[in-house]
Amino acid sequence: MVKSLREKYGVTEQEEKMYALPKEEDYKILAIVKKLEKKSLSDIDRETISLIKTQLFDEWRKPLLDKLKQLLQKYS
Repeated sequence: MVKSLREKYGVTEQEEKMYALPKEEDYKILAIVKKLEKKSLSDIDRETISLIKTQLFDEWRKPLLDKLKQLLQKYS
């Protein structure tokens, strides 16, 4: 029996609906993000993981623009 990508990478049905996962690499990214979220990460690494996770949304540009604006304001 062949496992679905969802089963293979431990992605829930809800996550599959929430994120754009057109390629197997997207499932891999989400699986790794989920594993890392369970770890004791530094604040910077946790923020990086959060930003990476936003890239799985259909509308990934808004979180990226928000973060860029935040950084621009910080360094202006």
